Amino acid sequence: MSSQKQEIQVHESAWVHESALLFGNISMGKESSVWPHAVMRAEMFHIEIGARTNIQDFVMVHVGATTPTIIGDDCSITHHATLHGCRLGDKCLVGINSTIMDGAVIGNNCIIAGHSIVTEGSSFPDNSIIVGSPAKLLKTRDSGVANKMNAAFYVLNAKNYRHGIHRISEDDLRAAGVFSED
Repeated sequence: MSSQKQEIQVHESAWVHESALLFGNISMGKESSVWPHAVMRAEMFHIEIGARTNIQDFVMVHVGATTPTIIGDDCSITHHATLHGCRLGDKCLVGINSTIMDGAVIGNNCIIAGHSIVTEGSSFPDNSIIVGSPAKLLKTRDSGVANKMNAAFYVLNAKNYRHGIHRISEDDLRAAGVFSED
């Protein structure tokens, strides 16, 4: 992890890949993870990452012109997503290559579909399935359990990576509740 300031607070149980770039006022909750080549910049305001939240490969997290970026617990921010001065509730999944812009507020248990663009100042309630460019509410469904399971997979994966283990065994997956025997 590369850092320019002492304002970064990473919980001792969190994991940050050595190629991630973090700058400014950033806090990360317990068992959260930041994956290869992710970038987080908080020159103004702050970035707050909740517990057990994963920031995957090539994600960009930046603050807005007038807003911090706050991400809740048990969230998965998937590859190439951009979060810019927005707020996400708990147990959200942001799809690959999605963008969430300044002042947008996403409720709990939501899914933002891949390649969606959530425009400035948009607001979506809990349990939203959000799709498109510009993003619209497709339907409502509580995705909290599935999203939390996805985040749990990344907690386990990060624990392994911390110890140089780059594969997950079926026993590890069963123990984490990701899948069970038929």
